[in-house]
Amino acid sequence: MHYRRFITPGWGLCILLAATLAGAQAPAPADPMSAVPVASAPAPVAPAAPVLAVQPPAAVPAPAVAPAPLTRPGLVAAATLNGADTAWMMASTALVLLMTLPGIALFYGGMVRKKNVLNTMACVVLICAVVSLLWFAVGYSLAFTPGSGTLGRYIGGGERLWFAGLDYVKDTQQVAVSHIAPNIPESVYAMFQLTFAIITAALVVGSFVERMRFSAVLCFISLWTVMVYAPIAHWVWEPGGWLAQLGALDFAGGSVVHINAGVAGLVCAYVLGPRRGYGREAFTPFNLGLTMAGAGMLWVGWFGFNAGSAVASDGRAGLAMAVTHIAAAAGALSWMAAEWMVRGRPTLLGLCSGLVAGLVAITPAAGFVSPRAALAIGLIAGVACYWGATGLKRLLNADDSLDVFGVHGVGGIVGSLLTGVFASKTISGVEGSVLTQAIGVGAVLCYSLVMTAFALWITSLFVSLRVSDSAESDGLDIAQHAERIGT
Repeated sequence: MHYRRFITPGWGLCILLAATLAGAQAPAPADPMSAVPVASAPAPVAPAAPVLAVQPPAAVPAPAVAPAPLTRPGLVAAATLNGADTAWMMASTALVLLMTLPGIALFYGGMVRKKNVLNTMACVVLICAVVSLLWFAVGYSLAFTPGSGTLGRYIGGGERLWFAGLDYVKDTQQVAVSHIAPNIPESVYAMFQLTFAIITAALVVGSFVERMRFSAVLCFISLWTVMVYAPIAHWVWEPGGWLAQLGALDFAGGSVVHINAGVAGLVCAYVLGPRRGYGREAFTPFNLGLTMAGAGMLWVGWFGFNAGSAVASDGRAGLAMAVTHIAAAAGALSWMAAEWMVRGRPTLLGLCSGLVAGLVAITPAAGFVSPRAALAIGLIAGVACYWGATGLKRLLNADDSLDVFGVHGVGGIVGSLLTGVFASKTISGVEGSVLTQAIGVGAVLCYSLVMTAFALWITSLFVSLRVSDSAESDGLDIAQHAERIGT
């Protein structure tokens, strides 16, 4: 601030004289505002050069080095996991388990005769329990860990037997993850895949209901899970599997689950033979209301089945959910239309079967196709599976009781091949190949056929596969469990 206009020249001389007497060499005040300016203009003084503090150069942070991608299961820092992905995968796991318990139990239980409802449901509960323990002991490791050498293309190793290594270390904040899903705990991924193993085995039940001994179900499904399901899951979903390396696309189980279960069911139907009275008497379903309730649970649970297979809570999961719903609706309507044209009336059972056909067919394609492609897949699958459950079933001359092959086998084949037609590189970054898809379909079909027959043969060495004629006549609820539903 300039103070000259406030101080008279006389006062300025007095102040200058006093300053001279006090010693002109006194240091200047530290605060320039504390020094009172004089009236006369002093001689210009060159300003002192500012003293600059020399600062050390700022440290330039080194660029972050991304961790090398995992090639096998291992421990990572817990902070690297994605909470939203983990929450979605836990919810998806519950949804897929809901598809079996109670979904498949109600869906199948409503279609069999009253005297076999409890046995059918008991088989589903049994499978859920025994497959869970087998998956814990050996199945997960054989399916989803890298194998050794050339054999690793066909079967996994033993590092995760009994869920070994599925650790959470609180002191160091580390958690085990799978190399296939490094953004979620491996325990969640293992449980998610367990629900797929459960429902695949449970689907096979529909082919041999009302005539297979309960003890034989226990033995056969145990062998089948380890000998058939686990190797095929490794081929398709473990990055080192030979079909995965070939480029076969199966987003959520068109071949691993549906073709596999469908072919296994067809083999069971042939080996066990038809039910007593098949083709000569009407087999009236117990309660199609239960079947409809089960179909509804399947439709809802399938969102976890397909959208959960994105292994993330992201845009691809959202698209998988949308195409799943569209295909289910299209399948229900196209089956209904075909049945209406052929038989002159639509049925609730036809609608339920059609929606399942649409869900089956979209399963391998869910993460690869657009909603319009899903519409086409659902419409084609509804008609194809209607033919599979009627015309093809007569041609095959097999008592596939609840049309496991006609719906799941045919739907899985149609969906897998159409994935090669409709797969969009924009959506998934990969291109489909009908030839590659056909190789995958053929490989799964042949392996499942041969090994299912082998598992049934081994089972027959220990226990009779089929109940006696009198037990079949009385019904398996009474003969196998000494229980009866209702009155």
